[in-house]
Amino acid sequence: MSDNTPQQPRDIDDETIELATHVFNTARTGDAGKFREWLGQGLPPNMRNHKGDSLLMLASYHGHHDTVKVLLEHGADPEMRNDNGQNPLAGAAFKKDLEMVRLLLNGGAEIDGCSPDGKTALMFAAMFDHVDITRFLLEKGADPSRRESRGMTAGQLALAMGAEHTPALLGETRAD
Repeated sequence: MSDNTPQQPRDIDDETIELATHVFNTARTGDAGKFREWLGQGLPPNMRNHKGDSLLMLASYHGHHDTVKVLLEHGADPEMRNDNGQNPLAGAAFKKDLEMVRLLLNGGAEIDGCSPDGKTALMFAAMFDHVDITRFLLEKGADPSRRESRGMTAGQLALAMGAEHTPALLGETRAD
């Protein structure tokens, strides 16, 4: 028989908070060896902080390729979004990190995965005129006709943001 009494949250001791802080800071600074050790000892690969940022989100956003590889090898979810609905792939596209975009796609990220407002990694790459990433995402099958919540495509967003090169890659031209 199950007891349906609500469970009270356990008090988290200072040592646990200190350890969690250390783990998240290590994701930001990158240390693949530490993560290989910790994950091998049972650290959850999808651990999230108070903003919903996963270890993978932090490591990828800060450009730590080897740490991201280790996290993905241990089952980190490349589609886990933070509390703002952002995913690691869009962050890598925004940060202009083509190698990270490759890693995340090879690790199972959805090429057209989007944030709550409908923006995809292709849209972020295009808006910020990241030509190599825009071209790569298109080659890998990103859908340039997808629309975000206001109805704009990646090419239209790129034009609206004043991107110099990506609108043409997406079939958009400036009205003169």
